[in-house]
Amino acid sequence: MVADGKKSDISLGGTLASSAFAACFAEICTIPLDTAKVRLQLQKKAVAGDALSLPKYRGMLGTVATIAREEGVAALWKGIVPGLHRQCLFGGLRIGMYEPVKNLYVGENFVGDVPLTKKILAALTTGALGITVANPTDLVKVRLQAEGKLSPGVPRRYSGAMNAYSTIIRQEGVAALWTGLGPNVARNAIINAAELASYDQVKQTILKIPGFTDNVVTHLFSGLGAGFFAVCIGSPVDVVKSRMMGDSAYKSTLDCFVKTLKNDGPLAFYKGFIPNFGRLGSWNVIMFLTLEQAKKFVKNMESS
Repeated sequence: MVADGKKSDISLGGTLASSAFAACFAEICTIPLDTAKVRLQLQKKAVAGDALSLPKYRGMLGTVATIAREEGVAALWKGIVPGLHRQCLFGGLRIGMYEPVKNLYVGENFVGDVPLTKKILAALTTGALGITVANPTDLVKVRLQAEGKLSPGVPRRYSGAMNAYSTIIRQEGVAALWTGLGPNVARNAIINAAELASYDQVKQTILKIPGFTDNVVTHLFSGLGAGFFAVCIGSPVDVVKSRMMGDSAYKSTLDCFVKTLKNDGPLAFYKGFIPNFGRLGSWNVIMFLTLEQAKKFVKNMESS
């Protein structure tokens, strides 16, 4: 990722391909943590004195262990197919279009360090546009991840990703694939801004420190910073998005927010914070490290 106002030294197609590849690789590595995060966020607060309502999932590692024990290790990768669909579309667009959009906002003849406000604006734009296209993949991913162990004889809601797409269209209509688009656009635009703008800014700052160069260490620190900022800023909208996509009882984004606040308290908006940080922190490190190497590979391929 270019840390100043210079144009990218690889083609737009190469940038999009590198971005999609890096996002998909990070998704494969970290989706067990994402599955744990979704289960924790969808878990409702127990009613006092009701032993049957005691929380099933406790903490990131406890949730991972419970899912693996009750449903098998493979269940931790539930939603990986629509997850990869999502990253090819959303990851490729939001990351791949960031540099071109940023350059568009600063102007063709801009020289020097790009202002943080322009970076944030560019990331908000690509995040919103990207998830608008990819929302159906996100919906299917969340629904597959939300389904836990079923009682004997109870059929699964969906047999797989493609069945989920067709079932939703048949039973709920095409528009249902964009359920939760409002909070999803808010969540992904905000998190995209936190990730890409903070990575860009942290990397730019680190490179000004004597002794630091554009290498793996710089990418590692920048990726961790991007993940931390993304979780702190995006966790509340992430909880609302997961609940709306996993439970059709909510009428709107505001209704979901109010009911969550009323029934579960304000801390509910940071449910799954640790697995979310574990997920986004590791996701960002893996994605940005892979992205930087993929872009170098593409650059060598295009220049040869």
